Amino acid sequence: MPTDMDLRALAFTLGRPFGPLYALAMQARAQAYAHGLMRVRRMPAPVVSVGNLSMGGTGKSPLVQYVARLLLAHGHKPAIISRGYGGRARGPVNVVSEGRGALLSAQEAGDEPRWLADTLPGVPVLTGKKRHLPAAAAIRMGAEVLILDDGFQHLAVDRDVNLALFNADRLSGNGRVFPGGELREPLSALKRATAFVLTTVGEGNRAGATAFGEALTRRFPDRPVFLAAYTAAGAIRLNPGGDCDCLPLAVAQAQMATGLFAFCGIAEPGAFFQSLASLQVPLKGVCALDDHHAYRAAHLPLLCAKARRCGAQALVTTEKDLVKLAPLVHTLELPLYCLRMQVGLDAAFDALILAAVSRS
Repeated sequence: MPTDMDLRALAFTLGRPFGPLYALAMQARAQAYAHGLMRVRRMPAPVVSVGNLSMGGTGKSPLVQYVARLLLAHGHKPAIISRGYGGRARGPVNVVSEGRGALLSAQEAGDEPRWLADTLPGVPVLTGKKRHLPAAAAIRMGAEVLILDDGFQHLAVDRDVNLALFNADRLSGNGRVFPGGELREPLSALKRATAFVLTTVGEGNRAGATAFGEALTRRFPDRPVFLAAYTAAGAIRLNPGGDCDCLPLAVAQAQMATGLFAFCGIAEPGAFFQSLASLQVPLKGVCALDDHHAYRAAHLPLLCAKARRCGAQALVTTEKDLVKLAPLVHTLELPLYCLRMQVGLDAAFDALILAAVSRS
């Protein structure tokens, strides 16, 4: 039976003849913005864009969270602007949070904007397809710095920092443009980047990430390359009935040592399962759902039943999944753990962001 990787490789092979056409279209679009044929709006506040060249997960939202916390810690007033992918809210401006708690559900806002709203008190989060509109609304709310989530291809808003992320496990994939590969644009589009961040770097992929970073430096010698590690900082335990506990990592590891059933609906489920393995959390079974999976009332009981069949007495998932499961806690039959992850970057990255914001 073919695996998901086999099916994706087949799809890329079939789509390869059309990749150059898509690449030309994306290059023409970029040139239209560069030469003023399409409008680029300059916002009256510094803009930091976090995006990528490839499809799938590169850890953009955790890095957006990191940048927001960095700016808060240095006295700035950031706001996050997102398209709100997967959310039902379709207004030109959707206020997910004014910085005092979430106002929209994950189903309305999209799972990533809702997660950012939950984890960033003091930071407004707004969504909208034409991002200059929520950006302007955020400035009216008092924001002094704007962070664009998934903004590398959103050329209609000018930016002071343009971060291009690569997942250290996949890097640039087969190097081909969609539908012949997973690149959204040709590699030449990276000349727009201010800096590159290789995410989810660990012992298993560090050598490859370092070599890829060196290749980027040779091609773009004036753009810094940063390596980012995502590590667990603690956990949340959600119990049947809905009450929850925030646990230090060591306590969570001890409780999870009996073996769990892991599930997630994210772009890179393997990275989540690997993070559990690195914490020496034994897994009785796993379930990888589609990215941005829409949970329904029957899902938690089904997952609990699968866990029991595997001999697990508890479940574990990601923060991104947990925000969508909140309305379903009344159906929870087993304890559910959620890892709380943090991004690790060196001081040079912080300095780049803060200097760019100060200059503007």
